[in-house]
Amino acid sequence: MFGKAVSCELIWDFAVSETVEQSQRWILSAMQRHGQELVTMLWRILGNEQDVCDAYQNTFLQLAHYEAQQKPEHIKAYIFRTASNVAISMLRRRIAEKKRLSAARQRRVAERRVSSPPSELDSKYLQETLRCCIAQRPDHLRNVITLHDLAELSYEQIGRILGITPATARVYRCKAVQLLAVWMNKEKETKP
Repeated sequence: MFGKAVSCELIWDFAVSETVEQSQRWILSAMQRHGQELVTMLWRILGNEQDVCDAYQNTFLQLAHYEAQQKPEHIKAYIFRTASNVAISMLRRRIAEKKRLSAARQRRVAERRVSSPPSELDSKYLQETLRCCIAQRPDHLRNVITLHDLAELSYEQIGRILGITPATARVYRCKAVQLLAVWMNKEKETKP
């Protein structure tokens, strides 16, 4: 966490001190004094480097524009309260976005359910025949394609389970997919 905190703090560690007016140097001083603690707090709240850097920058921008660029009486309290408010606002926006995406996803699922019965039957028929075809493959191919594509395990996990190397699992899956593609082409040609 400290490596990321230092990288975030480096946003401000360039030749800014020469370009900042004398009346605003107290902001740089506050950033140097409280920056590390602030980044640590933001990491605990946000847990995302980009969000932490955005909140850090936003906090000090608000400090720079505080009541006609005047210095607040309690700088540390102001910085930490502002940073926590910024972080909470970011989390609220993230939650609202997830809810919005979830609602959109649910609408799409509902729209699919209302789809025409023949397409549902075709889909179910295809799924069932695909399962049957997978079941007819040799054990080593069936096991790999089932674990990788249905159980969504990595090749490393499959290798440990089946006692083979990840590369072998990859080759077996490739062979199984090729056989399924041949079967699907034959199925397509025989279907009226």
